[in-house]
Amino acid sequence: MANSDILILGVETSCDETSAAVLRNGRELLSHVISSQISTHQKFGGVVPEIASREHLLHFQGVIRQTLEEAGVRFSDLSGIAVTYGPGLVGSLLVGVAGAKAMAYAAGVSLIGINHLEGHIYANFLNTPDLEFPLLALLVSGGHTHLVYFEGHGHYQVLGHTRDDAAGEALDKIARALGLGYPGGPQIQKAALSGSAQAFDFPRAMLEHGSLDFSFSGMKSAVLNTLNSARMKGEELSVPDIAASFQQAVVDVLVRKAMLALERTHAKTLVLAGGVAANALLRESLEEKLNTRKVRFVYPSPVFCTDNGAMIATAGYYHYIAGDFSPWNLNAVPGLNLV
Repeated sequence: MANSDILILGVETSCDETSAAVLRNGRELLSHVISSQISTHQKFGGVVPEIASREHLLHFQGVIRQTLEEAGVRFSDLSGIAVTYGPGLVGSLLVGVAGAKAMAYAAGVSLIGINHLEGHIYANFLNTPDLEFPLLALLVSGGHTHLVYFEGHGHYQVLGHTRDDAAGEALDKIARALGLGYPGGPQIQKAALSGSAQAFDFPRAMLEHGSLDFSFSGMKSAVLNTLNSARMKGEELSVPDIAASFQQAVVDVLVRKAMLALERTHAKTLVLAGGVAANALLRESLEEKLNTRKVRFVYPSPVFCTDNGAMIATAGYYHYIAGDFSPWNLNAVPGLNLV
């Protein structure tokens, strides 16, 4: 490694993935390891916090060791260690934060606390490092749905957020109600392929005129009421049709709000971020809408849509070059806001 190289180890343990990555000079991903807990939590229909934190403890050291070995670096080669400190599950976050603090202190390198939401947005820089500011970010995940105006590194303005369920959370709950399993988003998308999006007219909550906030609880309740009504009547509904109709309703709201935000901000780039960014219908719908606008549309590779250490390393790199480091008393903040 050249002496001038900036090597950032990124650590992510906010929910049910134990992940780490080594990034060189903000662009070259030297290694990336993800230990997923999906199979562990599937039997419960969702993430069990206590089990998640225990799994992180079991796999943390192995993930870090493998990440460094694949990158061909030692702790002494690192410039800094970036770690998610919120938002997320408190027990899971604590494993990553404690581990990162211990490693950074022992290696004598900088500690960089990263907001998980910021990390998701920065995932776009992994595939598209030439992104230009200002840009608009549509962040859609299991726990969050945000529209963020990104003016420059470290400068964010939250234009809108969900007032109740996040889009990904609603997808998970409906997938569970339909018996499709966990994680719900991919299962809904798979089932919808053989269904009709026009079979059910589920509501699209737009809230008060001009609002950029989101609400998915009413839409979720409408689906659950439809299912319960059918069961009481002894009727059998098409699962693919419900999946397709619900997915379409969620996507319609996300796209409409994003278009409204673009009109207000005049941003020339829209980036998609978060686990739901992997949804094909959402990507296709946004691309179709943006075809007639002079707006660049960017989204991460599927592996960088879910929680991952590479996005944390990328965000950490930009914090590092700005001299934005964290104190040794950095702690987990499960309800951390973006701004």
